[in-house]
Amino acid sequence: MNIAHLDQRQLILFDLDGTLVDSAFDLYRAMNLSLTELNLPLVTEEQVRVWIGKGTSLFCHSVLQHITGQVDPAQHQLLLDTFLRIYNADPCVDTRPFDGIIEFLDWGKAQGKTLVCVTNKPEQPARKILEILGMSHYFADVIGGDRFEVRKPDPKPLLHCVEYFKVTLEQTLMVGDSSNDVEAARRAGIDCIVVSYGYNHGEDIKLCQPQQVVDNLIVLLN
Repeated sequence: MNIAHLDQRQLILFDLDGTLVDSAFDLYRAMNLSLTELNLPLVTEEQVRVWIGKGTSLFCHSVLQHITGQVDPAQHQLLLDTFLRIYNADPCVDTRPFDGIIEFLDWGKAQGKTLVCVTNKPEQPARKILEILGMSHYFADVIGGDRFEVRKPDPKPLLHCVEYFKVTLEQTLMVGDSSNDVEAARRAGIDCIVVSYGYNHGEDIKLCQPQQVVDNLIVLLN
């Protein structure tokens, strides 16, 4: 079943990490630099790929839970602040778009679709990554996790886009990779397609019963 119905969509919302770009190595690099600065044991890239996908605060929480077996609020805040300082300064060293993404964005732009990036990553590094990768021009807006007082899975960032760009829920499609995206879209009443290759906190994305899973966005264009 193909729920994309791209001819009927005017607004397409995209998650960033794990959907548009593979940013795991840069998150891993910044986390180990942060842990080194705080004299804490290091983690592996494989572990980081399991822990990312639900926002920076939870990422730091998972790291501390693994390292110390408990999470002290003050230490959590210190790691979060350290990580954001290090990561935001240089968020795009090894980050790259996933296969098929540029082709899909080219198609969307050519078709006159409104494309918006809606991510839980803070807005500054999100915009910086898209800029460095030469992808900024595709997007009418980049909404970071710090734009509103709530973030995905709350539907507010998605519903803001629907309202701002004056489209209907039926004319809108969400493309993501995690249960956060699926739940946000579900609560907003928006159709959602997820990619199979992303980050979902180590869980099988099919467990949250998404409407459709694809291995590459290009299959939606055929």
